[in-house]
Amino acid sequence: MQIGLVGGTGKEGSGLAMRWAQAGHSVRIGSRDPIRGEERARELSEQAQVAIEGGDHQQAIQNSEVVIVCVPYSAHAATFSALREFLVPEQIVVDVTVPLRPPKVSRVHLPPGQAAALEAAEILGDHARLVASVHHISAPHLAALEHPIDSDILVCGDDKDAKQAMITLANDLGARGLDAGALANSIALEALTPVLIHMNKAYGSRGTGVRITGIDKES
Repeated sequence: MQIGLVGGTGKEGSGLAMRWAQAGHSVRIGSRDPIRGEERARELSEQAQVAIEGGDHQQAIQNSEVVIVCVPYSAHAATFSALREFLVPEQIVVDVTVPLRPPKVSRVHLPPGQAAALEAAEILGDHARLVASVHHISAPHLAALEHPIDSDILVCGDDKDAKQAMITLANDLGARGLDAGALANSIALEALTPVLIHMNKAYGSRGTGVRITGIDKES
């Protein structure tokens, strides 16, 4: 699968890029600065021992079947507004943004649109197939390629096939992807992240995760 990561030079995007490239996907990371994107791609390719391409955000989106947007909430609206003109309706867009409010990142903050993903949906309209996911996997765990992802990855969206594509990609990270319902449920997924951040601090963890019990049939 061709995957483009907008904001892929950051910690979370870099970890996702390396793990998906190691799983056999074609990966391109994007940055506002194309030179930075190319340089970071070379660094990640060397670290993961797999080919990863880099460039600007438009290059990351072009020809990608799935576009992962991993930017801080402060850049969320501007990023989605800029991406809108480059996306096509067939593309799947995965919003991993959590509306944290520094410095109190361990407290739940609901944005004006109730969830970052719902705000993204308002911006994109019919320009792409939007899902929300990967809110509960820590960047340090993603970057430590020898570290197994002992967590479930919950996926919300209103497009069944788009959700299934993201569930498959979650499985390729070494986690277990699970259908968590409609895009409106991203309110709960995003709100849980500050709780996990608090628990990391309270218990000295590098990255707590989420495990759903009682499911016998794996996706």
